[in-house]
Order: sequence, then structure tokens, then C-alpha cells
Amino acid sequence: MQPRLKEIAKALGVSTATVSNALSGKGRVSEETRKLVIEKIREVGYRPGGPGRALRTGRSGVLGLVLPDISNPLFPALAQAIETAAERAGQGILIADSHGDPGAQSEALRRMVQRGADGIIIVPCRGTQVSDLSLPAVVIDSAVTPGNCVCSDHRQGGQVAVEYLQQLGHRTLVLLGQSRRSLVQSDRVAGMQDALGPGLRAETFWLEDGTPDLAKLVRRGATAIVATSDLHALTALTRLQGAGFSVPGDVSVLGFDDLSFSARITPGLTTLAQNMPDIATAAVEHILLQLENAPLPAARLVPMELVVRGSTGPAPAERPTRETRPQQGDVTT
Repeated sequence: MQPRLKEIAKALGVSTATVSNALSGKGRVSEETRKLVIEKIREVGYRPGGPGRALRTGRSGVLGLVLPDISNPLFPALAQAIETAAERAGQGILIADSHGDPGAQSEALRRMVQRGADGIIIVPCRGTQVSDLSLPAVVIDSAVTPGNCVCSDHRQGGQVAVEYLQQLGHRTLVLLGQSRRSLVQSDRVAGMQDALGPGLRAETFWLEDGTPDLAKLVRRGATAIVATSDLHALTALTRLQGAGFSVPGDVSVLGFDDLSFSARITPGLTTLAQNMPDIATAAVEHILLQLENAPLPAARLVPMELVVRGSTGPAPAERPTRETRPQQGDVTT
């Protein structure tokens, strides 16, 4: 059972009013006492909330979180990080899934407002913008997304991926994106292309146009595949293995987002990881600053981190020349 306010006050040897004022920022409470109260509530896990606080502050103590596709392994990890950050700030989280549908996204936002959320954190559907909300809001997407508050530096991640492969001696790359409408994926591909220095060349494919014959591309000289998501990197890896190629002996494969399966497959998938705790903390803090009408920081870019596993290695001394039978689905349609 969660400790009550008077129990925290008794443990500190102060009045219940003093604890309440320290939490709300009202009344005359010394900085030393306020710090002691904050430390104590963190220690015992107290979360202010309930009808009493709502009546006193006009707030529900709940933040909304609207995600574009909860079935994508990336978003449960983000939701968990945001819930943890919100709990530390004494807030609850109400989650909605828009299923990639702009209409469902609008309806989810409307319901969040109706249910009295103090603010909303949104990861927008691909190709959509969020505006004209009647309460504080934070957008997590891409640096070029209007209203974006915090996000991974996707372009920097793309640059790091290509620079790493170049250090391994790779000179001919295949870049895979799923959709040009995704600002995140476009940023990642742009970062990869930015990093193509002298002696490097790359072919870029968008899966919305059809699936390229990866085995054929490797036979023609490609030694590394970089996909904008671990999901597509996994598909590339399994198809190349099915076609008889060794990963990473013949061809290296690299993805993005460090999804839950990436460390469990064989070989483990080298990837660019997002710092979910930092992103979540910044998003929640941005909402709380808006609620207090405090000055807001500039949009924040959180660097991505290279996680090296077994799917990448030095470029082969000789390009694979084996003729293998293309696997079903390898040919562009």
C-alpha cells in the first residue's frame, strides 16, 4: 500500500502541511526541508494523486501517450521508459494506439482531452502533423517535424553506421528504407548518404517500391546492408543466410533501434540504439514545464549509440562469387 502524506510527515518530524507545501511549491518551506521531503517521497515511493489533489490544483496527475503502432517492438519500450519517467515525476500515464491511422490518432487525442489528461505526449503517425491541441503537448518524432520537442538524432545515427562500416573496410553498401513518408527513416538515410566519402558507394532502396534482390546485389559486390530498422535488417539477414551467404563472413548487416530480438538472434544484430530513458525524461519534463508556464528549452536531439554484435565484421578480401538460387520474395516486383 502506498504511504500516506501524514506518514511521510511523521517520518521527517514535520507537519503534513509542510510536506504538502513542499510538493506543491506553495507556502513557506525552506530549500533544505523541500529537498528532504523530495528525497523521502522517492525513497518510499509516494505518488501524489487522487481527487484531493485534482481539486486543489485543477490537475488530474495523468499524462496521455499516443503511439502509432503498439505492435512495433520499438513502442512498448518507449512507453515503458515514459511511464517510468512520469512515475518519478508523480504522474500517471494513459496510453492509446492509433494503429497508424490518422483518423484514429485524432480520435485518441480527443479522448485524452475529454478524460482530463494534463498533457499529451505524441509519436505521430507517419506523414502526419499534430497541432491545435487545447492542452500542453510534446511530439517525439524527427528534428524536422513541426512541434518536435525531443527525439533521437536520426541523421547522426545514419552517419555513425556508415562511418563504422567504412572503418571495417566496406566500400559498397546497400541502404534500405521502408517508406519515404517516414521523416525518421528519411533522416537516417540522409545521414548515411552524408557519410559517403571518397571511395564509398551505395545503392538506396525503399521497400515501399518493392523488395530488392539482396543476393544478387551481394554477388555484384555489395559487402554491407544497412536497414533503417532492425525489423528490416532481420529480414535481410535471414534472406541472405537462406541464399547461402555467411553473415558477416560474406556480407555484414546493420539495423536501427536495438529491438528486443536483436541480441537474441544468431548472429546478434549490430544496431544503432535510441536512448529511451533520456528521451522519455526530456518529454515528461517538457510537459511539466508547460504546466508551470515556465520557459521551454530548445528541441533536444539525443545521440544514437552504436551497439556492435556479430552481424558485422571486416569486409571480405574477395567478393562472394557463388551462384545461388534466389529465394522466394528476393526479386523486386
